[in-house]
Amino acid sequence: MTTPAAPAVKETKAQKAERIKAAKNPWHAWDEVRQFARDGRDSVPAEWSTYFRWWGIYTQGDGKGVTGGVGGEGKATEYFMMRIALPNGILTSAQVRVIGQITKKYANNLADITTRQNIQLHWLTIAGLIDVQDALESVGLSSKGACGDVVRNVTGCPLAGLDADQLIDASPLAVEIAHKLNGNDTFYNLPRKFKFTISGCPLWCSFPEINDASLTAIKRTVNGVEEIGYTLRVGGGLSNEPHIAVRIPAFVRQDQAIAVATATAEVFRDAGILRESRTSARIKYLFMKFGWTAETFLAELESKLGYKLDPSPVAEDNPPADIYRDHVGITPQRQPGLSAVGASVLNGRVSGDQLLKLADLAEKYGDGNLRATIGQNIIIVNVPNARTAALVVELNTLGLNVDVSSFWRGAIACTGTEFCKLAIAETKGFNKWLVAELEDRLPGFDQQIRIHITGCTNSCGQSWIADLGLEGKKIKKDGKMVDAFYFCVGGSVGKYAGIARQIGYRAAAEDCPEAIERMLRAYLADRQPAEDLRAWFARTNDETLRAHLNGIVADPVERDAPPVGAGRLAPAE
Repeated sequence: MTTPAAPAVKETKAQKAERIKAAKNPWHAWDEVRQFARDGRDSVPAEWSTYFRWWGIYTQGDGKGVTGGVGGEGKATEYFMMRIALPNGILTSAQVRVIGQITKKYANNLADITTRQNIQLHWLTIAGLIDVQDALESVGLSSKGACGDVVRNVTGCPLAGLDADQLIDASPLAVEIAHKLNGNDTFYNLPRKFKFTISGCPLWCSFPEINDASLTAIKRTVNGVEEIGYTLRVGGGLSNEPHIAVRIPAFVRQDQAIAVATATAEVFRDAGILRESRTSARIKYLFMKFGWTAETFLAELESKLGYKLDPSPVAEDNPPADIYRDHVGITPQRQPGLSAVGASVLNGRVSGDQLLKLADLAEKYGDGNLRATIGQNIIIVNVPNARTAALVVELNTLGLNVDVSSFWRGAIACTGTEFCKLAIAETKGFNKWLVAELEDRLPGFDQQIRIHITGCTNSCGQSWIADLGLEGKKIKKDGKMVDAFYFCVGGSVGKYAGIARQIGYRAAAEDCPEAIERMLRAYLADRQPAEDLRAWFARTNDETLRAHLNGIVADPVERDAPPVGAGRLAPAE
């Protein structure tokens, strides 16, 4: 008698991802993409939708987002997105000029500065991928490692080496770690993406609180001698389940920093338990789900290093106050007679023509050096003080404004349904309209306000750390399904680091300006002397805030659950 065959066990999403990754190191397979370019879009095998990410490439959505597809993901078009990696956001005019040229020629004259100091292109064809990558490599750039289950673009202070108040110029370290870990076969297959930032800036302007790992400069005194080193933080992240990074109680000497960064990535790589579920595969889940502590992580880290690190009491740390971190405006540099001029780029959206003009301006007014920021902005550096005013006029005329309102300056938006297959709501057009509305409704608003727009629950727009975070939804209004946003308030980084709280309010996109105006007018009327918006949110209960937003007392609504599959393939920065 024949024994019945055991029923086939269905492969989980995590198992499928691990199988595909184990089968090929995409960094060794770029010649296959060259062949696809010769053979046409239809020649691309399905598994390359995964492998492309190791080269900073995603398939582009059809403009309908997740609602236009099935299984928690929208439909892909024939086009691609490519993300250009810029370690520490450092750029030269020659590089910007080439990016501008390829943006005009291959990307419908549209580029986005991202929240990880990258520049992102859309509308690329399979043949265009090859031409663009070759053009980037000709000026020392690449998209390699800007996406995928790898160490992503290593970010840092955009004024590293220039800031008058910096503890140390950490940009050489950031660039060295980026080059050491990105493209390194040892780290081609991590459980998920791994975001690293390094900063010697006292403003912590690269947001170490929400990175998977970070090194921030710290000063200690030993036997009367001052020493600058680093503090390690691990486990920050946003997405569906936000988590503020855990401070590891160790002092990292400068000569230990590369080894510590490498060992931290090794701890993540070797945490097999994180490979069992794609939705719980970030390093933060060691702390959130598996019971790790700062001390647990330190012990594992020191095991990888083979030596003990010096202790670093919390008292030595100095988180920045609740202040702007974006370097927008004119900032005097540590180099006498020079300044950096930071332009606030609304939504990070620039044209190829603007990029070409930026390259010209960097050469005309500075020495050809520029920096991208995590605030989706651009800075021209090394500008003689006597020439800053003229540069500001040219930047403002170009639409890359230096003189901006609080609403413009604090606006962040993810890609949204325009290109992303996971988004629920359109974001960049909405955000541009929202900023204009608020400027008209509340001229002269005198407070820092960070309004972050994200198109779904993955929080690519970093809504969890905003003063006001808006998360994309769909609701029915007047018998039609329309874009809407769920409101969270009071998120912060630095001294008051914390995740924005859900207050149970949502509104159709078209009703958001009026609702926000009502709430901000209530703040202006109710605030105590010198009370900022963050403090007012903290002392005002959810019911009162909902009433301000709604115009009348309103019952709370629950935040929608993430769509099926959300977080699996998110191109989140």
